[in-house]
Amino acid sequence: METVSKLLEFELLSIGEYTVRVYSLGIIALIFLVTKIILWLIKKALFRKQKNREDAKGNTYALFQIIKYIVWVAAFGLLLETIGVKVTVLIAGSAALLVGVGLGLQQTFNDVVSGIILLSERSIKIEDVLEIDGDIVKIQHIGLRTSKGLNTDDISVIIPNSLITTNKVINWSHQSKKTRFRIDVGVSYGSDVDLVIKILEESALEHKEVSKRDLIEARLINFGNSSMDFQVLFFSSNIFRISKVKSDIRKTINKKFAENNVTIPFPQMDLHLKSNHTDILTGK
Repeated sequence: METVSKLLEFELLSIGEYTVRVYSLGIIALIFLVTKIILWLIKKALFRKQKNREDAKGNTYALFQIIKYIVWVAAFGLLLETIGVKVTVLIAGSAALLVGVGLGLQQTFNDVVSGIILLSERSIKIEDVLEIDGDIVKIQHIGLRTSKGLNTDDISVIIPNSLITTNKVINWSHQSKKTRFRIDVGVSYGSDVDLVIKILEESALEHKEVSKRDLIEARLINFGNSSMDFQVLFFSSNIFRISKVKSDIRKTINKKFAENNVTIPFPQMDLHLKSNHTDILTGK
């Protein structure tokens, strides 16, 4: 027993008044193990309640992330106390240093604060489809400093949290899992307007990814310089891959236009020559 006691009291590292002994390593390992178990139990308890509620998983994830950071900060403070470092004294003595570090890492702290805002406010959730700087991204992970998303080319994008909180961001899936989209097309003057509207609505209706089929609507929106401009509006739940859906619908529209002799005009410009300048051009 005395041998075990001596082994536990054996000094591994000594810096000034701080000493790390064998039993300190045991306590540190125990703190990590207990922290992991606590977080595992909290995660199981939170997500068990939301198992059958897909819309609430994002909120639960955000809540768990906040709890996880709080638990790990508390565990780290306890770890420092275990090896003899007084946390309160350390914070008080490092106040000036922390100010300097804060100035140097201002952008990092900005991202961290933005991450706390995102996790607590929950305006952005996992699986949300965002438009950021013209890029469509599906959010996969919201961290304390950065968030990770997947763009339409299946490339992972690391996004600083401050970019989401301080810039204009479109959340395509915030209100509903179905979003309204539109396709613009122009046809030659003289085309049958009712026929064009019918073709546009049928082309959208035939696509399997189009939802709320009774709300499909085509309309004449403008008389352009070279064409009559139409627009077809439809709902789809395939928000992330909507460019593929639009491409399929455009191909169907083009096919039906060809079958019904409806043409999409090229840009045209008429040139009018006055008679007094015509003689110069012809050499008379």
